[in-house]
Amino acid sequence: MKVISLQSGSNGNCIYVEAGNLRLLIDAGISGKRAAQRLAAFGRDIRDIDAVLISHDHGDHIACAGIYQRKFNLPLYITEPTLTAAQIHRPVGRLDDVRHFKAGNILKIKDVTVETIPTPHDGTDGVAFVVDDGRRRLGILTDLGHVFDGLSALIATLDAVIIESNYDHEMLDEGPYPYFLKQRISGPGGHLSNAESAELLARSAGAKLKWACLGHLSGENNHPTLAIATHRRILGDGLPLHVAGRYQAAEPIDLP
Repeated sequence: MKVISLQSGSNGNCIYVEAGNLRLLIDAGISGKRAAQRLAAFGRDIRDIDAVLISHDHGDHIACAGIYQRKFNLPLYITEPTLTAAQIHRPVGRLDDVRHFKAGNILKIKDVTVETIPTPHDGTDGVAFVVDDGRRRLGILTDLGHVFDGLSALIATLDAVIIESNYDHEMLDEGPYPYFLKQRISGPGGHLSNAESAELLARSAGAKLKWACLGHLSGENNHPTLAIATHRRILGDGLPLHVAGRYQAAEPIDLP
């Protein structure tokens, strides 16, 4: 497997996953032009993508899904409630190839299995994903809401994970956000903090976990060096860590 985070954060999310002969995009929160350019920089053609999977209806994950389909003819995998909510709040335009699934379904695309994991995040019918090529299991676990039942057991089965590490508690508490937004971010439908992410990995990661990539970092309430430092303090130095950038693509990460 090969993973490239094309962008991660509230300003737009899109992750490329290459597993065997399958090419996936997880979420479509950045422009088609930007996604195509960033893939091309790593020798990939966006028109070779086999499927775009949408995790939930927030704009930073779905805003450009219609462009991906109309410009590049990419099939869209999405739950019906997610698409309905998106069309009400942030219309994505005409869609000609929509393949609905239900949250919790297991998808089979080419020779790869994609598990869809319902999440308590405050989007509509949100899911996280596990991509399984028969040899390795990659978790894409962002916008989780809170550490819900079964999440620890799931992480124990993974070979690698992109996991949200959205905010630092102190930065959020002392920052400029209004009280209601602070409550939303740290509440049960919001995001995991650096400490929550690190503690979850510390108690859940199995010996097979090769690396973790910290994603969906806040631009106002976090910093990559702080996220890494918090994880190192709690996890120690054994697990390789990466950070998915808010403004650019990260270097490809291999999962041999």
